[in-house]
Amino acid sequence: MVNRVAAAQMKPPPRQVIGVDIGGTGLKMGRFDQSGTLLGELEMPTPKPATPGAITSELVKAIAQLDPQRDADAVGIGLPGPMDRSGRVAQVCINLPGWEQVPLAAWLEPRLQRPVTMANDGNCAVLGEQWLGAASGIEDVVMLTLGTGVGGGVILGGELFLGRSGAAAEPGLIGLDPMGPSCNSGNNGSIESYCSIGALTSWAGTEPRELSRRASIGDAEALAVWKRYGELLGCGISSLVYAFTPERVLLGGGLSAAFPFFADTLRHEVERRVLAPSRAGLSIEAAALGNGAGRLGAARIALERLVPDGVG
Repeated sequence: MVNRVAAAQMKPPPRQVIGVDIGGTGLKMGRFDQSGTLLGELEMPTPKPATPGAITSELVKAIAQLDPQRDADAVGIGLPGPMDRSGRVAQVCINLPGWEQVPLAAWLEPRLQRPVTMANDGNCAVLGEQWLGAASGIEDVVMLTLGTGVGGGVILGGELFLGRSGAAAEPGLIGLDPMGPSCNSGNNGSIESYCSIGALTSWAGTEPRELSRRASIGDAEALAVWKRYGELLGCGISSLVYAFTPERVLLGGGLSAAFPFFADTLRHEVERRVLAPSRAGLSIEAAALGNGAGRLGAARIALERLVPDGVG
C-alpha cells in the first residue's frame, strides 16, 4: 500500500493561471495558483495609442516575462467594456481607441500556446473581491471601479450578472443628468461623466491626488470638493440600490483611496434618496484588494472556464 508520504509526493502541483487587467493607463498582471495565491506579478504602461495590435504585442512579451517556464495553463483578461457571452470577443472598449468586435482571444492563443478567456474588467474586479476580498461570503454585491473611467460589476445570488447578451451591468454608465457632460459611451451626464479621474479633475480644477493631500490637512475647499463628489456618486449609487437591492456596495479603483473624505456624504445621500426597505442591511465600503482585484478576478475566470477542477 502506498504510504501517506509517498501519496503526498505523487500529488500533482497546484494548477496555475495568469490574470490580466487592461486599463487606460496600465497593464497589470499576475500569475496565481488555484487558491488565488500570487506567485508573480508585472505591471507596465498601456501603450499609446492603445490599439488592439499594440496591446496584443505587449501582452505576448509581458506574459513571456511573467511566466518564462510556461507554468500557467490558461490566461484570463479583463477589458474596459462588454465582451460577447463566449468571452472571446471584445465588443467595444469605451476608453481605448479602435476596439470594436476585436477577437483578442483568437489572436493571442496561437502566440501564447494556451487558452485565453476574457471578461469586463469591472466583472473581474467584483469577482476578485468576492473570492478573496471585501465581498467574501456575500451573495448580492454591486461594485464601482473609480478610475480613468467608471466601471463595475454586479453579483446577484452569488452569480455574476451578465444579462441576455453578456453586456449587462455597466453601472458607471447610468445617467445622473440628461444635460450633463458627454461620455465616451455616447451617454450624457453619466456617473463616469462626473466621477472618473478626468471628470473630477475637470470640474474641480485640481487633480484628485492633490485634493486628497489638501483634504488630509483640513483644507476647506478640498473637503468641499470631496463632499460634492460624494453627493454625485451617492445619487448614482441610489439608482443602483433601487435596481439591485444589494447587501454591499463596494468602491474600488484609484479614487477609492479618497473614500474617507467622501464616505459620510455618500452614505447620507443614499439614505436620503432610497426608501428603507430597498436599503435594508446595506453597507457601502471601500474594496479590499486595491488595484489587484481585476487581475485576481481575471485569474478566477480563467480557472473556472478553462482549467478542469480549477478553483482550489
